[in-house]
This record gives sequence, structure tokens and C-alpha cells, in this order.
Amino acid sequence: MMFKADLHIHSYYSDGKAGPREIITYAITSGLSIISVTDHDTFQGSIAAVKISSSLKNIIVIPGVEVRTDEGDVLVYCYEDFEFPRSLELLLDKARENNCLVVPAHPFDVMRLGIGDKVFNYKDWAAIEVWNAGANTGANKKAIEAARLLGIPGIANSDAHIVEHIGAAYTLIEAGDLTLSEVFEAVLKGRMKPIQGRYPFRSMVKRIKWSIEYRVRKHYSRSEPSSET
Repeated sequence: MMFKADLHIHSYYSDGKAGPREIITYAITSGLSIISVTDHDTFQGSIAAVKISSSLKNIIVIPGVEVRTDEGDVLVYCYEDFEFPRSLELLLDKARENNCLVVPAHPFDVMRLGIGDKVFNYKDWAAIEVWNAGANTGANKKAIEAARLLGIPGIANSDAHIVEHIGAAYTLIEAGDLTLSEVFEAVLKGRMKPIQGRYPFRSMVKRIKWSIEYRVRKHYSRSEPSSET
């Protein structure tokens, strides 16, 4: 069976606007069967989403995180959360030990801190994010070419920070069932088709407003005096 997947979504546990429950509800409404909440440097949003989805039969949440490594951002998908190092080389080693999948996120988008040409320096990628709905076309085309040169499967994701962007780009995954093991096997065997897409124009104002609001909140939270005496 072919399942529609978006494996790069952010919640309010990092810099997304929505919570895990709202993300899952919107994903189901959008026809998605597989998602991953990949907050920056934390599994918390993903863990919460897994618990919420545990009683649902029409969607599966893959535990995930977007790690800011010493080389740039990568997506990590696991059976369960684990403590991850910031060294990309060590992260790849530990991911292998924990049967996790590592995917370079928007690798050629400089503004999003992709790892760039360093994608060619490592061999343990499960796939490459060849299309990110928020990345520029040039960066995505370079990622597509990198996947071709490396002979690695490609995935497409939304990188959504507001729910309206979930599923803007997605991947069709051919799996026998909606289980982690089946999905992971499908990814490793390249039984996927990335579907390109962009954020709807009508939603961009909302995305910009949220970006400004998030930055303001972050600034003031850092500026607040400590309560310690």
C-alpha cells in the first residue's frame, strides 16, 4: 500500500506554532498516514505526538528530531528517543547503534543551515531530503542531484511551522502496514516517491506573522531577569 508521509514538522516544543494534537488532527484531515514531529534538538514534541496517536488506527507518528550538528541540520528518525551527540560523525555512529535513520535536512539551503557539500563526506544516510517546501528551488535541485550521484533515495517534506503548511510537500511510501518496522524497511529499500510542493500563497502572511511573534517571544524570554537570589 502507498501511504502519504510528511516527516519534517515542527511543534511548539521548538519553533512551531501548533501542539502535537492539532498537528495530528490536521495531518489526518490532509490525508497523511505517516508523520514525524521533528522539533529542533528535542524529542519532546515527537514523544507527545506518539502518545496521542497510539489509540488511532489511521496514522502513525515516527519519533523524530532535527539535530543541529557541528556540520549542519539533520533529521533523525528512531523507534524511541535517545541522547544524541552534536558531532555528526558520532551521531551517525549512535544512530546506527539504535537502528535510527538519518537524513540531511534541506542540505543545500544555506539559510536553513543545511550541511551542503559535506553530504558527500558521509555514507550512512538513509535518504536525502530532496524537496523541502520552504527551501528555494535551487537548493532543492542540488539536493535532487546529490541523491542521484550518491544513489540514495529522496524524500519530500513540508518543514511546516504552522499547520496550514503540513503536507505541502510529502512522500509516498510503499509499506505493507502502518508500523514503524514496515515504514523503516520501506525507507531503507527506497520504496518511496517524493512529491514536490510549495506553501499555499494565502498562508504565507500567517507564516510570516508567526515567525515574527516567535522571535519576539524568544527575545523577551531571554531578557527576563532570573528569579534566582
